[in-house]
Amino acid sequence: MQDAAPSLQRLLGIMARLRDPESGCPWDKAQDFASIAPYSIEEAYEVADTIAREDWDGLPDELGDLLLQVVYHAQMADEKGLFDFATVATLIGDKMVRRHPHVFGEAEARAGQWENGKALERLARNRRGTLDDVPVGLPALIRARKLSARAARVGFDWDTVGEVAAKVDEELDELKVELESGDREKIFDELGDVLFTLATLARKLDMDPEACLRQANAKFTRRFTAVEHDLADRGLALADVDVKTMEEGWQAVKHRERAATKKT
Repeated sequence: MQDAAPSLQRLLGIMARLRDPESGCPWDKAQDFASIAPYSIEEAYEVADTIAREDWDGLPDELGDLLLQVVYHAQMADEKGLFDFATVATLIGDKMVRRHPHVFGEAEARAGQWENGKALERLARNRRGTLDDVPVGLPALIRARKLSARAARVGFDWDTVGEVAAKVDEELDELKVELESGDREKIFDELGDVLFTLATLARKLDMDPEACLRQANAKFTRRFTAVEHDLADRGLALADVDVKTMEEGWQAVKHRERAATKKT
């Protein structure tokens, strides 16, 4: 394993140079925590996408982009006298040791150890509420799963997957009622309930709702593009056909995919 210290020191130096008030990059100097935060989220998703595609050659580059976000925030904090990169690294190292006493101490591994450690940390930060530290800035679907998981730890949960599935049906029925009413505010509210309950169902099935949706997005993209290509092979564009023709093309693509899957 290579010594990472020289490369990390070089990266920290590059960031400090980019933010230098005199000789730095105008764009980098103009950024602040709020303006960089969206890039941090975007880079995390690009890492997840690279892993999903099993692009192992591209993963180091994407992880580097994500690391840069940490370095960027640490540099800005250092400039304000808040903390530096060493503080970030020390804190996460201490946390990992603290939450793994069965590895770094004398304790034995036990169920709930990680979550118990997090609960003690919340108390230390005067965050006593069960849901207090579920970040508001998370993507809504991820946060919904985390909120329901946190509530489940104190007993606020359904016993079976079937009960959650029944709740999904109940929420869909309530949404249908409001669709009939045409009240957009109530439709908005009920649609949110449907999505929240679906995220809970994913948790109960031990599945990541974001991963499920990413797969559905990829499937839709793949099939829609195939329909578009099939039409192009016939000298047609999407604008040239009606929705019935598009649906026929969609079903044809689905049939091809299923036939191909059976062969493998």
